[in-house]
Amino acid sequence: MPGSWTITADWESLDSGSLEEQACFAALGIYADNVCLTEGKDSLANRLRYAPLLSGYHLAEWLAWNWWRLRWEPRSKAPDWIYAHSVATIGGGYIWPNLNIYSDGQRTTIVATPTPERPQTPFRYIANHSVVIPASEFEDEIDIFIDQVLQRLDLSKITQSNLHDIWNGVNEERCDERIASLRKIEALMGREPDQSDPQILENLLADAEQLSLSGIEELAAEHGQSGAVHSAAELQEVANQKGFDASPRNTVRLQDTSGLPGIGQAPAWVRGYHAARALREQEGLNGECITDCQLCDMSGVQADVLNDKIGSSGISFALDQNSNRSRIVLRSKWHDGRRFELARLLGDRLVGPNGGRLFPATRAYTYRQKMQRAFAAEFLSPFEAVDEMLKGDYSVENQKDVSEHFKVSELTIRTLLVNHRRLEREDLDLDFEAAAV
Repeated sequence: MPGSWTITADWESLDSGSLEEQACFAALGIYADNVCLTEGKDSLANRLRYAPLLSGYHLAEWLAWNWWRLRWEPRSKAPDWIYAHSVATIGGGYIWPNLNIYSDGQRTTIVATPTPERPQTPFRYIANHSVVIPASEFEDEIDIFIDQVLQRLDLSKITQSNLHDIWNGVNEERCDERIASLRKIEALMGREPDQSDPQILENLLADAEQLSLSGIEELAAEHGQSGAVHSAAELQEVANQKGFDASPRNTVRLQDTSGLPGIGQAPAWVRGYHAARALREQEGLNGECITDCQLCDMSGVQADVLNDKIGSSGISFALDQNSNRSRIVLRSKWHDGRRFELARLLGDRLVGPNGGRLFPATRAYTYRQKMQRAFAAEFLSPFEAVDEMLKGDYSVENQKDVSEHFKVSELTIRTLLVNHRRLEREDLDLDFEAAAV
């Protein structure tokens, strides 16, 4: 299928190294989206290779050890993020491909970039390609590859390797619902298994019973960006001190969601984009700029929520007390930023996960947060109207004029243009959050 990926191993002989390394030495090829991500120039043989000679054991061991983080952790500022997500860090004396792997929870991104050309290096990777695949498909291929490596070890009578121990542990954790939840939260926080404070994890699971597990997972992912872990008690205190009254009952409802792609079935920005278009059409907004009063009315809040110039440290969120009363906290102290954050929370309430009292808008790169940003961008500044105003002139000055018209940031306009291929995409996940600084 388009976007599928695979790891191939043609076993070779090796006369040195550990027994595991000798048993699993191979020409390894990694393919995705009908592109070879391990293609490179072999200067010794003076030829192109699609599958360089590498240690299948080292790769399998790295994939197993980092399984939880590869499966769940988005891009973040966690100090050791690169070691859990970059194949190039495996080491062991081999020249590994410059592949970065990360997930938004629903979809996994694999980014291959060329390695520098160095006279003393006999192999240089030249692949320059990015692919996004369903996270379940990524998970399946890891299972297949590690099982192949374990079978190879068994043929060599190696039955008690470190890989056996790690992978058995991972599979046991995956089968235990409670432990799997803990491992997922740890991964979202940017932590290795069993390296988080057990009490913090227990507190988060307890908070999940009050607020929803999906909401707590979003808070865990924010830890990778800011280093903070917000508890239910802390959020309630912030809501009481800096929040604004809101009425969930008075929030607009999206009457027909049948035309929206399911969560994970399409990129997050596509789901957010279509949800915003559907709401605009439902409310008869056409391509008009949404006023503060309209936005607040649809969000069930008073207009003064957008006029506060203090803002709140941490994250933006809505915390429901019951079906009639909620408190909304916005992080930005700037008017356009607060509009964007309020629109994100509206989008989350409309098409985010069902259930729970907490609706968080964080700086993380999870599917839910990316969907919120895309919803807010399209709802506040509909692409068709933006494109019509620009009339093919995508200069910085023209983008600035359009952003001022729709009361959004220039980055919001630029990202719309990138997503709709009016401008080149420089990054797979341009950060909409900068629009709310």
